[in-house]
Amino acid sequence: MSILKGTKIYSIFTGNCPVCQEESMYLEKNPYKLGKLQEMHERCSHCGTKYKIEPSFFYGAMYVSYAVGVAFSVATFIIAHYFLGLGLLGSFLSIVFTLIFLLPIIVRLSRNIWINLFFKYKKNV
Repeated sequence: MSILKGTKIYSIFTGNCPVCQEESMYLEKNPYKLGKLQEMHERCSHCGTKYKIEPSFFYGAMYVSYAVGVAFSVATFIIAHYFLGLGLLGSFLSIVFTLIFLLPIIVRLSRNIWINLFFKYKKNV
């Protein structure tokens, strides 16, 4: 993954600061610790970037979350229905299970995508 350092993809998939990419934005790296799923540092200790630009900044991530959820749902349906040969009910249940199981990942991924829309990587920060 270090080969991608300096790109938005790196910051999105690792959850690192979008400006310097030196440290995680989250207090807890594991998204499955649900009590700390959305707890973030206020600022990056390396470059000083403030993550919450304004109050309610991450509400916009809900729109991204919808798109990410649809993408996971479509991928699950294609795999379940066309590759595994499940019927519509089996495919539907696969989608439900996938979305429930991946909910913490989707939440974090959506927040990472949202914040990367507003910040740019700076190599020498």
